[in-house]
Amino acid sequence: MRKLKNSELNRIDIDTFKTTGKTPVVVVLDNIRSCNNIGSVFRTSDALLVESIYLCGYTATPPNKDIHKTALDAEKSVDWKYFNDTSDAVTELKNNGYKVYAIEQVDKSILLPDFLPEADEKIAIIFGNEIKGVQQKVIDLCDGAIEIPQYGTKHSFNISVSAGIVLWDLFNKMMP
Repeated sequence: MRKLKNSELNRIDIDTFKTTGKTPVVVVLDNIRSCNNIGSVFRTSDALLVESIYLCGYTATPPNKDIHKTALDAEKSVDWKYFNDTSDAVTELKNNGYKVYAIEQVDKSILLPDFLPEADEKIAIIFGNEIKGVQQKVIDLCDGAIEIPQYGTKHSFNISVSAGIVLWDLFNKMMP
């Protein structure tokens, strides 16, 4: 076994990325305070061909050196948009035919392994603040909530870890 060189990874450039078919998923970040978490979500979204990221509330936006530290230029490849209020982002998404799901622990949530998107369904997933989670007023606007099963004592993941788990799962379920 031999570790591959960067030149062997068949990476596409940003212009090619922009024209490549995307996973029909929009990531919404609801008041994320850590620029490292934001950058990590950009990087994961690039790797899994996410359509775009909506940055909401006090979530920082590119260009930002702290986002760049973990995004490593993914903030240049993945389309993004800023909303002052997350509720406005949800309204726009729903008006554009997206089903919107909070990634949150709520009553009547759907466990991630049980979540099966419909064929050709466009999905938006909302990740909330590192401490408070997704705002209740935003949850109230959602079509549902998806919960990552957890079995330890903490029952929480870092937002960047949650994004990796959920996006990988959705990518596998939605892409041919």
